[in-house]
Amino acid sequence: MKNKLIEIIKEAGEIFKEGYYSKKDVTFKAKKDLVTKYDVAVENFLKVRFEKEFYDFNVIAEESDNTDKIFSNSIIVDPIDGTTNFVNKLPHTAISVGVYKDKKPYIGIVFNPILDQLYTAVVGEGAYCNGEKIQVSDESDFQKALLSTGFPYSSGTCEDDLNDVVEKIKHILPRCQDIRRLGSAALDLCYVASGIYEAYYEMNLKAWDVSAGLIILQEAGGKVSNIDGNDYVLFENKYILASNGYVHKELIENLNF
Repeated sequence: MKNKLIEIIKEAGEIFKEGYYSKKDVTFKAKKDLVTKYDVAVENFLKVRFEKEFYDFNVIAEESDNTDKIFSNSIIVDPIDGTTNFVNKLPHTAISVGVYKDKKPYIGIVFNPILDQLYTAVVGEGAYCNGEKIQVSDESDFQKALLSTGFPYSSGTCEDDLNDVVEKIKHILPRCQDIRRLGSAALDLCYVASGIYEAYYEMNLKAWDVSAGLIILQEAGGKVSNIDGNDYVLFENKYILASNGYVHKELIENLNF
């Protein structure tokens, strides 16, 4: 299944690249939430191919009406994770596909067609980038940890969310090496998996943002939880916390000050 998924995703990557280098017509789902015709085109291509090839799975996708979809044996699709980057030609953007069997992680694939980075993982088989095995960093000193985060779309309309984000950064920034904010949750998780970042956290993400990346991270030896340190549950938790495992306890402590 993994190889067929990769084949289809790479074909969709050609649509992605065409859009990336083209002039975009942008519409807004919300004040800060963009969508382009290429989000829809990539998603439709993937849905048609996945539904034909993998008929035992339903497809839950960002730009689709998922009201009749039950999360169980599911392929969760984000056609363009980092649409704002995509629109502005910032190459931190990717296709994210997470496969789940009976709600349990099975296969994760994140493909950045612009930088030609393909992250893959099958549960129990490790994580890879362009065929080379990856693993999390072994840094255990939180003060030396490079973190990544993101800002929720709701920051433009919900003062509570905005204040929460600002307060957490104000507390945690002096206590780590630094924080990056590049705008693609899927790739941020892959960068923790690759040992580039020691940890990542963000609020208000959707299942399609993280469904693939969290599989890749865990297969690279990392740890994922909610903000309380309990198991992260797709479609349910407000915060996702991800790390190399060594700094996870301090990450939780510094976000619950």
